[in-house]
Amino acid sequence: MSLPSWAVVEDFRREHIERVALLVERFARERGASEAEQGRWIRAAWLHDALKDAPPAQLERWTPRGDWHPALWHGPAAAAAAAAEGERDQGVLDAVRYHSIGYDGWDDAGRILYLADYLEPGRPDGRQQRDAWRLRAAHEMPAVLQEVAAARIAHQLAGRQPLRRETWEFWNHLTAGA
Repeated sequence: MSLPSWAVVEDFRREHIERVALLVERFARERGASEAEQGRWIRAAWLHDALKDAPPAQLERWTPRGDWHPALWHGPAAAAAAAAEGERDQGVLDAVRYHSIGYDGWDDAGRILYLADYLEPGRPDGRQQRDAWRLRAAHEMPAVLQEVAAARIAHQLAGRQPLRRETWEFWNHLTAGA
């Protein structure tokens, strides 16, 4: 699989997407996912940042109105573009739409993408912690998902960024059984 024809990505972003897709494939193998499920997860990986480098005017065509910050438009825009091009799997579309913020309605496609996007080995910061999470992710997914979500949310709070409703609902869902 590769990027869709409508993708707008710089070279460094393409490399990030490729690393995410490779990590998704690894997680799929380690979790023993079926071929069909692996295909869903890999499609989500290739789509998630497909419009990350698109200009705002192009993103506006696809983005939801309301309280979505422009830095988050690329996920909903890529999901909308993928749907317009024929993607019908709601789990894949939800994975792409919410990959930056979390979503309590995700199936494994969303959860795996959320982890792989954050844990891909090309990210320079927190390398030791990311390596440790990556080693555990496939077999300890609920625990690692909660730990990664906590780190991502802590980063947002440290920067005094508002949390979207989907993010805190995701967190509450993850911690409901804790």
